[in-house]
Amino acid sequence: MPAFNRIGLVGRQGHAGVTESLHKLVSVLRSLNVEVIGDESIADLLPSGQLQIVGHDTLGDSCDLVIVVGGDGSLLGVARSLSRHDVPVLGVNRGRLGFLTDIKPGELDVRIPSILAGNYTEESRFLLECDLLRAGKVIESGCALNDVVLHPGTAARMIEFELFVDDQFVYSQQSDGLIVATPTGSTAYSLSAGGPIMHPSLNAVVLVPMYPHSLSSRPLVIDGDRTIRVLLGPVRSIQPQVSCDGAKSFAANPGDTLIVRKQPQPLRLVHPLDHNYYETCRSKLGWGNRLVQPDD
Repeated sequence: MPAFNRIGLVGRQGHAGVTESLHKLVSVLRSLNVEVIGDESIADLLPSGQLQIVGHDTLGDSCDLVIVVGGDGSLLGVARSLSRHDVPVLGVNRGRLGFLTDIKPGELDVRIPSILAGNYTEESRFLLECDLLRAGKVIESGCALNDVVLHPGTAARMIEFELFVDDQFVYSQQSDGLIVATPTGSTAYSLSAGGPIMHPSLNAVVLVPMYPHSLSSRPLVIDGDRTIRVLLGPVRSIQPQVSCDGAKSFAANPGDTLIVRKQPQPLRLVHPLDHNYYETCRSKLGWGNRLVQPDD
C-alpha cells in the first residue's frame, strides 16, 4: 500500500512548465491507484473532470500529502496555509533556485513512485508568526517560513527602533530595517543582506540589520524559542512596512510594537532518500566540488 493515498496538487498559474508537470503528475499518480485532489487555483490548468477540486482552505484536510509544482515562492505560500493542517509537502521545482522544491520535472516517473512506496525522508521546518500591536492591541498578524522583515517601504529613509529578546533590551538602532529569518530563510533575503547560512535542523533565528548606521551592527543568532519585540521609534516622516516572506505586507506607525515568535505548528517537508542539504547549497550557490573524487 502506498505511504500516501490522497495526494493534493498545487501549482503556480501562468507558467507553461507547471501545467506540463501537473499533467505528468496526474498521469503518474493515477497509474499508482491513489486519489488525486486539486487545489482550486489549478482547476483551469487540467482537463475538466480529471480530478477532484477542493477549496484552498480545505486542501490540507482533504489529503495526506501535498505536491507543489513551481518555485520556492510557490512552496512558501503553501507552507503558510498548510502548516497548521499537519500535512507533509513535497516540491517539484519549476522555478530558479529550488532550495525547497527539490524534485526535477524529468524525474517524476522515478521519484514519485519511490516516495509513495515509502522511500523518503521527512524534516520539520519551523515558521515565524508575528503580531503588530498598537496601543496594546493586535491590529495585524502574519506568518512566514523564510522571514519577517521590517523595512521603510518605498521611501529610502532610516527607521529608528529598539530591539528586545525575551524582554531583555538588546540595542536601539537606526537602519533601513531588520530581517528576522529562520534557518530556511537564511539562504534567502537574509543571505543577500550579509546574514549567515544556518542548517535547517537548527532551532535558531537570525536578526539581520539592513544597512545600519553603525559599523558595529552585525547579524545576531539567537535561540529559536525566544520572543522578539521591536519597538518603533517616534519619527513620523515615514510609515514602515512589515512583510512576511515578501508576500503579505502591512503598515506600521511610530510607537507600534512588532512581536515575532516561533509558530507552534511546523511545516513537514518531504525529500527523496538521497536529499543532501550541502549538495543543494553547492548547486544553488555555486560552491566548489571536491578536488579529488572519492573511489566508488
